[in-house]
Amino acid sequence: MTIDVELFESMRLELRRGSLVLAVLACLRTERYGYTLRQALAADGLEMEESTLYPLLRRLESQGLLLSEWREEEKRRKRFYVLSPMGTAMLERLAGEWRGINASLDKIL
Repeated sequence: MTIDVELFESMRLELRRGSLVLAVLACLRTERYGYTLRQALAADGLEMEESTLYPLLRRLESQGLLLSEWREEEKRRKRFYVLSPMGTAMLERLAGEWRGINASLDKIL
């Protein structure tokens, strides 16, 4: 039986969306700017387009989960991001939730 490709893609993106938030928060335990964050995520198998990453970073910052700072590096202005104290606490809670869901899904699947 074949599946509807558009339906699969829609469901895949929905599944991935929450995972990306968790991955970005986890990667930003260490300060990074957007390009190095994308590289780190891709190195671990989670490639993300700039058009997805930067709006996500802005949203997480507006929610108080990230801190950012503009700095000049290599004669270019770059915006560096790192978890805020609230972001660190949120990451711990979300990681616990993720582990519980993952353990349940492993049993079910």
